[in-house]
Amino acid sequence: MQRGRWDFDKGGKLAPLRGGSKLASWRVSYAGLGAGCCSMDTGNSRLSRSWMMFAAAWMVFAGTVVHGQAGAGGSAASPQAGSAPAGVARFDVAAIHQNIDDRSGHNHIYSSPNDGHFRAVNVSAKMLVRWAFEMPETRILGGPAWMNSTMFDIDATADSVVDAQMAGLNSAVGRQEKERMVRALLGERFKLVSHIETRELPIYALVAAKGGPKLGAIQTGGTTINTGRARMEVQGSNSMALLAEELAKVVGRVVVDKTGIEGRYDLKLSWTPDDGAASVVNGSGGSSATADSGPSIFTSIEEQLGLKLESRKGPVEVLVIDHAEMPSEN
Repeated sequence: MQRGRWDFDKGGKLAPLRGGSKLASWRVSYAGLGAGCCSMDTGNSRLSRSWMMFAAAWMVFAGTVVHGQAGAGGSAASPQAGSAPAGVARFDVAAIHQNIDDRSGHNHIYSSPNDGHFRAVNVSAKMLVRWAFEMPETRILGGPAWMNSTMFDIDATADSVVDAQMAGLNSAVGRQEKERMVRALLGERFKLVSHIETRELPIYALVAAKGGPKLGAIQTGGTTINTGRARMEVQGSNSMALLAEELAKVVGRVVVDKTGIEGRYDLKLSWTPDDGAASVVNGSGGSSATADSGPSIFTSIEEQLGLKLESRKGPVEVLVIDHAEMPSEN
């Protein structure tokens, strides 16, 4: 079971919750491949106007991304393996070791937006890519098999200058800078080369069913994603978008919110785990489970939420891994 409490910024990206003058720090935990939960610890610091101006200027200086950008149907040239973009702060020391003892299935990433420290426990390279690029697992393509199966412990620290710089950033800017630092680390130690491109792929559109939506009570604040075997509960500032991303993990395709419904709702869904999702992914239908079992996830979405998944094709921005190497330990 995964529990999470976080929020999304205006751009729809995952960002720490704010409370008054406190800035949140991150503790991200993954229970199993691809599933995530977050909890925050807050510290007492207020961002002054001068610090905000400094942060904006520093962001311009450090605004290069590590991977090439691509338009529809094509890709830009990728950086050299092991290279990091100029101007991006880097970790001064990074210890990377394979984790061969942890059989718990729990995976953790600890990262504050206001310092130069990054720690990961029992995580795969693919999890690191997902975190660093803010890309859902279903939209990360390619890469050797070990990127999913081999687990690592990572402890990376920056020097005092970077620490001081990051201490003056707000949480959203600090998170973005930390992501760039981890992308640089992936390039240097994992020899990661990747690019973004847009592909025409099978997707699901999340739409209102014939009888109309059956949504829970409107929530006033906070974000929660609580998932387990054949069940999920979603609450958040854009509940439909959150639901679509969680459904994508179950059905194996990108799910695009086409409901046109905005706002916070308490969305609860349960279904009978079977081969229904897999059969739909393979194009063989699967709108209901076998006769002697409960409803499939597709039937449950319609019966419990008044929504449905329509199979379509559409442009999907994906991250393509062109090259990666097993890191040497130190």
